[in-house]
Amino acid sequence: MDATDGPPVLKLGVQDAIAGLALSTEAHWNQTEEDWRIFLRDGVVFGIRDGARLVATAALLPYSGNNAWISMVLVSGTHRRRGLATRLVDACLETARKNGLTSWLDATPDGAAVYGPLGFTPTLQLRRLKLENSAQASAPVPSAATLGALCARDRRATGFDRTALLTAFARRSGSRIVAASGCIALIRDGRTARQIGPLFADHAAEALALVRAIAQSENGPLLLDAVASQAAFLEGLTTSGWTIERPFQRMRFGPATIAAEETPFAVAGPEFG
Repeated sequence: MDATDGPPVLKLGVQDAIAGLALSTEAHWNQTEEDWRIFLRDGVVFGIRDGARLVATAALLPYSGNNAWISMVLVSGTHRRRGLATRLVDACLETARKNGLTSWLDATPDGAAVYGPLGFTPTLQLRRLKLENSAQASAPVPSAATLGALCARDRRATGFDRTALLTAFARRSGSRIVAASGCIALIRDGRTARQIGPLFADHAAEALALVRAIAQSENGPLLLDAVASQAAFLEGLTTSGWTIERPFQRMRFGPATIAAEETPFAVAGPEFG
Protein backbone atom coordinates (compact mmCIF):
# COMPACT_ATOMS: atom_id res chain seq x y z
CA MET A 1 0.00 0.00 0.00
CA ASP A 2 1.33 3.45 -0.86
CA ALA A 3 1.92 5.86 2.05
CA THR A 4 -0.77 8.16 0.70
CA ASP A 5 -3.41 5.44 0.54
CA GLY A 6 -5.73 4.60 3.37
CA PRO A 7 -7.91 6.76 5.59
CA PRO A 8 -7.51 10.54 5.25
CA VAL A 9 -5.52 12.84 7.50
CA LEU A 10 -7.99 15.00 9.44
CA LYS A 11 -7.73 18.12 11.58
CA LEU A 12 -8.96 17.40 15.09
CA GLY A 13 -10.91 19.64 17.46
CA VAL A 14 -11.23 20.12 21.20
CA GLN A 15 -13.93 17.44 21.23
CA ASP A 16 -11.16 14.93 20.47
CA ALA A 17 -9.26 15.49 23.74
CA ILE A 18 -10.50 12.28 25.37
CA ALA A 19 -9.69 10.23 22.26
CA GLY A 20 -6.20 11.73 22.17
CA LEU A 21 -5.76 10.99 25.86
CA ALA A 22 -6.63 7.35 25.19
CA LEU A 23 -3.75 7.16 22.70
CA SER A 24 -1.16 8.74 25.01
CA THR A 25 -2.37 6.58 27.88
CA GLU A 26 -1.93 3.46 25.74
CA ALA A 27 1.67 4.60 25.14
CA HIS A 28 2.16 5.08 28.93
CA TRP A 29 2.84 8.80 28.48
CA ASN A 30 2.22 11.34 31.24
CA GLN A 31 -0.09 13.81 29.43
CA THR A 32 -3.42 14.83 30.90
CA GLU A 33 -6.64 15.85 29.21
CA GLU A 34 -5.67 19.47 29.92
CA ASP A 35 -2.43 18.96 27.97
CA TRP A 36 -4.38 17.68 24.99
CA ARG A 37 -6.67 20.69 25.15
CA ILE A 38 -3.66 23.00 24.81
CA PHE A 39 -2.64 21.32 21.55
CA LEU A 40 -6.19 21.22 20.22
CA ARG A 41 -6.99 24.82 21.21
CA ASP A 42 -3.70 26.62 20.52
CA GLY A 43 -2.13 24.40 17.85
CA VAL A 44 -3.06 22.16 14.96
CA VAL A 45 -3.58 18.46 15.65
CA PHE A 46 -3.80 16.02 12.78
CA GLY A 47 -5.34 12.59 13.21
CA ILE A 48 -6.28 9.42 11.40
CA ARG A 49 -9.36 7.39 12.27
CA ASP A 50 -10.27 3.78 11.69
CA GLY A 51 -14.02 4.15 11.52
CA ALA A 52 -14.97 6.23 14.53
CA ARG A 53 -11.82 5.35 16.48
CA LEU A 54 -8.85 7.75 16.58
CA VAL A 55 -5.75 5.62 15.91
CA ALA A 56 -2.95 8.14 15.19
CA THR A 57 -2.10 11.78 15.93
CA ALA A 58 0.56 14.46 15.52
CA ALA A 59 0.45 18.03 16.78
CA LEU A 60 2.01 21.32 15.70
CA LEU A 61 2.11 23.95 18.47
CA PRO A 62 3.21 27.45 17.35
CA TYR A 63 5.54 29.58 19.42
CA SER A 64 6.96 33.06 18.93
CA GLY A 65 9.52 34.07 16.33
CA ASN A 66 8.16 31.80 13.58
CA ASN A 67 8.79 28.60 15.52
CA ALA A 68 6.57 25.60 16.24
CA TRP A 69 6.81 22.37 18.22
CA ILE A 70 5.90 19.01 16.72
CA SER A 71 4.76 16.44 19.27
CA MET A 72 2.11 13.91 20.27
CA VAL A 73 3.17 11.67 17.39
CA LEU A 74 1.20 8.60 18.45
CA VAL A 75 -0.04 5.48 16.69
CA SER A 76 -2.14 2.83 18.38
CA GLY A 77 -0.44 -0.54 18.72
CA THR A 78 -3.06 -2.04 16.41
CA HIS A 79 -2.10 0.29 13.54
CA ARG A 80 1.68 0.59 13.60
CA ARG A 81 4.03 -0.01 10.68
CA ARG A 82 1.51 1.35 8.19
CA GLY A 83 3.21 4.71 7.60
CA LEU A 84 0.62 6.64 9.62
CA ALA A 85 3.15 8.56 11.74
CA THR A 86 5.09 9.59 8.62
CA ARG A 87 1.91 10.92 6.98
CA LEU A 88 1.01 12.93 10.07
CA VAL A 89 4.49 14.40 10.56
CA ASP A 90 4.49 15.33 6.86
CA ALA A 91 1.19 17.16 7.45
CA CYS A 92 2.77 19.09 10.34
CA LEU A 93 5.84 19.99 8.27
CA GLU A 94 3.72 21.12 5.33
CA THR A 95 1.63 23.33 7.59
CA ALA A 96 4.81 24.77 9.12
CA ARG A 97 6.26 25.39 5.65
CA LYS A 98 3.17 27.21 4.46
CA ASN A 99 3.33 29.44 7.52
CA GLY A 100 7.08 30.05 7.39
CA LEU A 101 7.75 28.23 10.64
CA THR A 102 10.88 26.46 11.85
CA SER A 103 9.82 23.14 13.38
CA TRP A 104 11.29 21.61 16.53
CA LEU A 105 10.75 18.28 18.27
CA ASP A 106 12.20 16.06 20.99
CA ALA A 107 12.67 12.57 19.59
CA THR A 108 13.28 9.18 21.11
CA PRO A 109 16.33 7.36 19.69
CA ASP A 110 14.05 5.44 17.30
CA GLY A 111 12.34 8.67 16.28
CA ALA A 112 15.66 10.46 15.72
CA ALA A 113 16.66 7.74 13.26
CA VAL A 114 13.50 8.55 11.29
CA TYR A 115 13.60 12.34 11.53
CA GLY A 116 17.28 12.74 10.61
CA PRO A 117 16.83 11.56 7.00
CA LEU A 118 13.82 13.90 6.70
CA GLY A 119 16.13 16.87 7.22
CA PHE A 120 15.95 17.47 10.98
CA THR A 121 19.19 18.71 12.60
CA PRO A 122 20.12 17.50 16.13
CA THR A 123 20.59 20.19 18.77
CA LEU A 124 20.67 19.46 22.52
CA GLN A 125 19.98 16.17 24.29
CA LEU A 126 17.61 15.51 27.18
CA ARG A 127 17.33 12.81 29.82
CA ARG A 128 13.99 11.95 31.40
CA LEU A 129 14.39 11.12 35.08
CA LYS A 130 11.93 9.76 37.61
CA LEU A 131 11.91 9.84 41.40
CA GLU A 132 9.67 7.37 43.20
CA ASN A 133 9.06 9.90 45.90
CA SER A 134 7.69 8.88 49.29
CA ALA A 135 7.94 12.20 51.08
CA GLN A 136 5.11 12.95 53.49
CA ALA A 137 4.81 16.60 52.48
CA SER A 138 6.10 17.62 55.89
CA ALA A 139 9.13 19.56 54.70
CA PRO A 140 8.99 23.34 54.23
CA VAL A 141 7.51 24.33 50.88
CA PRO A 142 9.89 26.39 48.68
CA SER A 143 9.01 30.05 48.33
CA ALA A 144 6.31 30.87 45.80
CA ALA A 145 7.31 32.86 42.72
CA THR A 146 5.35 34.84 40.16
CA LEU A 147 4.29 33.75 36.72
CA GLY A 148 5.90 36.87 35.28
CA ALA A 149 9.28 35.90 36.71
CA LEU A 150 9.00 32.42 35.24
CA CYS A 151 8.01 33.71 31.80
CA ALA A 152 10.90 36.17 31.76
CA ARG A 153 13.43 33.46 32.64
CA ASP A 154 11.87 31.13 30.07
CA ARG A 155 12.32 33.71 27.31
CA ARG A 156 15.98 34.13 28.22
CA ALA A 157 16.65 30.40 28.28
CA THR A 158 14.62 29.24 25.27
CA GLY A 159 14.35 32.26 22.99
CA PHE A 160 10.58 31.67 22.80
CA ASP A 161 7.77 33.70 24.30
CA ARG A 162 5.66 30.96 25.88
CA THR A 163 3.53 33.12 28.15
CA ALA A 164 0.30 31.47 26.98
CA LEU A 165 1.61 27.96 27.62
CA LEU A 166 3.09 28.72 31.03
CA THR A 167 -0.04 30.62 32.04
CA ALA A 168 -2.15 27.58 31.14
CA PHE A 169 0.13 25.39 33.26
CA ALA A 170 0.15 27.79 36.22
CA ARG A 171 -3.63 28.14 36.32
CA ARG A 172 -4.23 24.42 36.74
CA SER A 173 -5.31 23.04 40.06
CA GLY A 174 -2.26 21.79 41.94
CA SER A 175 0.31 23.77 39.92
CA ARG A 176 2.85 25.94 41.69
CA ILE A 177 5.83 28.10 40.77
CA VAL A 178 8.69 28.08 43.29
CA ALA A 179 12.01 29.88 43.62
CA ALA A 180 15.11 29.95 45.78
CA SER A 181 18.65 31.37 45.43
CA GLY A 182 18.14 32.57 41.88
CA CYS A 183 16.41 29.36 40.72
CA ILE A 184 12.83 29.10 39.54
CA ALA A 185 10.70 26.10 38.53
CA LEU A 186 7.14 25.10 37.78
CA ILE A 187 5.49 21.93 39.11
CA ARG A 188 2.28 20.58 37.62
CA ASP A 189 0.16 17.46 37.59
CA GLY A 190 0.64 14.69 35.06
CA ARG A 191 -1.42 11.60 34.45
CA THR A 192 0.89 9.30 36.44
CA ALA A 193 3.44 11.64 38.05
CA ARG A 194 3.97 15.29 38.92
CA GLN A 195 6.24 17.08 36.44
CA ILE A 196 9.01 19.53 37.41
CA GLY A 197 9.85 21.91 34.59
CA PRO A 198 10.83 24.19 33.21
CA LEU A 199 13.61 24.81 35.73
CA PHE A 200 16.13 27.62 35.43
CA ALA A 201 19.13 28.36 37.62
CA ASP A 202 22.53 30.02 37.56
CA HIS A 203 24.40 27.05 39.05
CA ALA A 204 23.92 23.29 39.30
CA ALA A 205 24.21 23.22 43.09
CA GLU A 206 21.35 25.70 43.45
CA ALA A 207 19.22 23.81 40.92
CA LEU A 208 19.79 20.57 42.84
CA ALA A 209 18.89 22.25 46.12
CA LEU A 210 15.61 23.48 44.67
CA VAL A 211 14.74 20.05 43.25
CA ARG A 212 15.52 18.49 46.63
CA ALA A 213 13.24 20.97 48.38
CA ILE A 214 10.47 20.31 45.87
CA ALA A 215 10.80 16.54 46.34
CA GLN A 216 10.66 16.87 50.10
CA SER A 217 7.45 18.87 49.87
CA GLU A 218 5.69 16.53 47.43
CA ASN A 219 4.02 13.15 47.73
CA GLY A 220 4.21 10.54 44.99
CA PRO A 221 6.37 10.10 41.90
CA LEU A 222 8.06 13.00 40.11
CA LEU A 223 9.30 13.40 36.54
CA LEU A 224 11.93 15.81 35.25
CA ASP A 225 13.41 16.26 31.75
CA ALA A 226 16.98 17.39 32.32
CA VAL A 227 19.28 18.94 29.71
CA ALA A 228 22.08 16.40 29.28
CA SER A 229 24.81 19.02 28.94
CA GLN A 230 24.10 20.14 32.51
CA ALA A 231 26.35 17.28 33.64
CA ALA A 232 26.76 18.23 37.30
CA PHE A 233 23.00 18.60 37.69
CA LEU A 234 22.33 15.27 36.01
CA GLU A 235 24.94 13.50 38.15
CA GLY A 236 23.53 15.07 41.29
CA LEU A 237 20.05 13.82 40.46
CA THR A 238 21.14 10.25 39.76
CA THR A 239 23.19 10.04 42.96
CA SER A 240 20.21 11.25 45.01
CA GLY A 241 17.75 8.61 43.88
CA TRP A 242 16.51 9.79 40.49
CA THR A 243 16.67 7.17 37.74
CA ILE A 244 17.09 7.84 34.02
CA GLU A 245 14.11 6.44 32.10
CA ARG A 246 14.97 7.42 28.53
CA PRO A 247 16.92 9.91 26.39
CA PHE A 248 15.49 12.42 23.95
CA GLN A 249 17.22 14.20 21.08
CA ARG A 250 16.06 17.74 20.35
CA MET A 251 15.96 18.39 16.61
CA ARG A 252 15.19 21.33 14.33
CA PHE A 253 13.76 21.44 10.81
CA GLY A 254 14.51 24.73 9.14
CA PRO A 255 16.82 27.66 9.87
CA ALA A 256 17.84 28.61 13.39
CA THR A 257 15.67 31.52 14.51
CA ILE A 258 16.53 31.98 18.19
CA ALA A 259 19.54 32.97 20.27
CA ALA A 260 19.03 31.70 23.80
CA GLU A 261 20.93 33.52 26.53
CA GLU A 262 21.36 30.51 28.82
CA THR A 263 20.74 26.76 28.98
CA PRO A 264 17.86 25.53 31.15
CA PHE A 265 18.43 22.75 33.66
CA ALA A 266 15.08 21.08 32.91
CA VAL A 267 12.55 21.68 30.13
CA ALA A 268 8.77 21.78 30.23
CA GLY A 269 8.60 18.29 28.68
CA PRO A 270 9.45 16.72 25.32
CA GLU A 271 5.92 17.45 24.10
CA PHE A 272 6.27 21.19 24.81
CA GLY A 273 10.01 21.88 24.56
